[in-house]
Amino acid sequence: MDNVSQAAALSSSVEDALHRALDQINRIVVGKESTIRLAMTCLIAEGHLLLEDVPGVGKTTLAHTLAVTTGLEFQRVQFTSDMLPADILGITIYSRERETFDFHPGPIFSQVMLADEVNRATPKTQSALLEAMAERQVTIEGQTRPLPETFFVIATQNPVDLAGTFPLPDSQMDRFLMRLHMGYPDAEAERRLLEEPDRQSLLADAVPCMSDAQLRLLQQRASEVHASPALLDYLQALIQASRDYSGIDTGLSPRGGLAILRCARAWALLDDRDHLIPEDLQAVFVAVAAHRLRPSSGNESRPEEVAAELLAQVPIQ
Repeated sequence: MDNVSQAAALSSSVEDALHRALDQINRIVVGKESTIRLAMTCLIAEGHLLLEDVPGVGKTTLAHTLAVTTGLEFQRVQFTSDMLPADILGITIYSRERETFDFHPGPIFSQVMLADEVNRATPKTQSALLEAMAERQVTIEGQTRPLPETFFVIATQNPVDLAGTFPLPDSQMDRFLMRLHMGYPDAEAERRLLEEPDRQSLLADAVPCMSDAQLRLLQQRASEVHASPALLDYLQALIQASRDYSGIDTGLSPRGGLAILRCARAWALLDDRDHLIPEDLQAVFVAVAAHRLRPSSGNESRPEEVAAELLAQVPIQ
C-alpha cells in the first residue's frame, strides 16, 4: 500500500472512530446531542471542560462516558471540603527500607481527570489545578513534573447558590475552554430514561471507540482548518462588541478569542469541512465566551444571555 493509500485508510478509520464515539455517548446520555457534540468539540480542541448544573441531570455520567469512549486513562476524584492539594497532586513519603523519599503521584497524573463537584473543594485545593490546566505540568516541593502529553480535566460543578459550594475564581474559570449546561431532558428523552436500563449498567458496557493516536490526529486536523480573513474579521467584531457592551464589566480577552477560534475549527471538523464558516463560530460562541464575560452589577442577565445577545447584534462580515 503506497503512502497516499495509507493516509486515506488512516483518515477513514479516524472518521469511523469518531462516529462510533458519538453514537455510543448518545446511547448512554440521551437527548443531549448538541451538548455531547460541544463536549467532543472541546476535547478535539485540546481544552478542559466544565459541566455546570443542578445535581442529577447527568453531568458525571457524561464526563465518565467521554473518558471511557475516548479510550484514555482516567481517574475520578470526588471533591469535598476537606480535600487537600496533595490529594490531587501526590505526596512524597520516606521509605525506611530504601532510605529514600519516594514520590507517589496523585490522580492528576492521568490522561483524563474527572473532577466531580469541583466547587465543593476549598479555594486552596481548587488552585492546585491551575498550573496543571494551563501548562500541563505541576510543581511539587520545588520540583516540576510533566503531566501526560494528552491531558484533560473534565469537571462538574453545582450552581454556586447551593449549600457547601465555593465559587471558582475567574482565573480558574478561564482555564476551562468550555462551560456547558446539561438542563433537564425533554419528555421523550426522560421516557427513555425511565424505560431503558440504568445508565450505570450501560456505562459499564461502554468500550473505547478511539485510540490516543486517533484523537491526536483529529486534534492535528482541527488545527489545520482554514480561517479566511473575512471569518477573522467577524470574530474580531464579536470580541470588540463584548468589550464595548454597556452591560459587561469585562469583555473577551485575546485568549478568549483564540479559544473561540480553536473550538470553531474543531466544530467544522465534525462536519467534515476543512474551512470555517460563520455558523461554526456561532455554534460554539456561547459555550466558550459566556463564562469569560462578567456582567456589570446593574445587569441581571445571565452571561449566556449576554453572549447570545452579542451574536444577535453583530452582523456577519
